[in-house]
Amino acid sequence: MQKLYSREFLMRLRNEVPMERLLCEVLNLPTKRVEGYLRFLCPLCGEFNTAVNPRTNLGRCFLCKRNFNPIDLVIAVKGCGFLTAVRFLSRLL
Repeated sequence: MQKLYSREFLMRLRNEVPMERLLCEVLNLPTKRVEGYLRFLCPLCGEFNTAVNPRTNLGRCFLCKRNFNPIDLVIAVKGCGFLTAVRFLSRLL
């Protein structure tokens, strides 16, 4: 039987796993700082036309027009499903 996760737990993953730590230390994506913004290599298009907003804990690719929260980012980088991404991120709380 698959483990179900509460809405509150999923919101904690989305809000409390810092995107900068996830990008730089956990997923080891190529990153750089440009004009004060953390830019990362988009896992979908392979471009650096991205930014991380620390206030919302979201990453955005302006080329793909895609927003990434921590769960979405793990899914895109690892090519895994939602439950696998949640289990992966759970160890970071």
